[in-house]
Amino acid sequence: MKAKLERSGAGEIILFIHGAGGNANSWLYQTKGLKSQCEVIAVDLPGHGMASVGKGCTSIKEYRDSIQDTLSSSGIDKCFMVGHSMGGAIAMSFAMTFPDTVKGIVLVSTGAKLKVFPQILEGLMKDKENTLNSIIEHAISKNAPDTLKMGYFEEMMKCSPEVIYGDFLACDRFNAMGTLNTINLPTLIICGTEDVLTPPKYSIYLQENIKGSRLVLIKDAGHMVMMEKPGEVNNAIIGFVNSI
Repeated sequence: MKAKLERSGAGEIILFIHGAGGNANSWLYQTKGLKSQCEVIAVDLPGHGMASVGKGCTSIKEYRDSIQDTLSSSGIDKCFMVGHSMGGAIAMSFAMTFPDTVKGIVLVSTGAKLKVFPQILEGLMKDKENTLNSIIEHAISKNAPDTLKMGYFEEMMKCSPEVIYGDFLACDRFNAMGTLNTINLPTLIICGTEDVLTPPKYSIYLQENIKGSRLVLIKDAGHMVMMEKPGEVNNAIIGFVNSI
């Protein structure tokens, strides 16, 4: 199973990895906003977006390895890696397993553990639409426009319930507690102050346990901080990349 890459721009390579049930469009504001300053690559993980033919994965390791295979076959030796939620778990796994392929990682709205409520896992297979509506209601801040929620919902509905279930199962199985001190790469952590799915305390824990990492908290933003506050997120990412 290989991931699909959407590439644009030129210069320093930044790879963007979406979260559970998402696709490359999760990073539309970043790829459009940063392509004039660097090469941006948005990933469609197996089973998602342009890679929707075939199955998804049920572990962070499988997704990590699929990206590694895709990078290798695309001739990309080294890049910065930005991951949102489940994508952040993948980026952490990369940093611990393939550090020579990564210049630095940006962890957006994620945590060292990503436990999932059992009712979400059950609901995804029984009633995908209502379950996704409930997830999105919690994922996006009350301050965000309804059009943002609707757009995010429409993108997640493109993903099959089996693939989304596998994503959340991968999140539920992920646990990097006690191993974060093995990450020896430049690390930026970004979180919205209104994130209720991976609250700021998760990001503070990451910052306290990844040596030399930096934390940026963005006010009035929820779990989808890169969509809700794209300008602030883009400034933090490009500032980090340029500082390495």
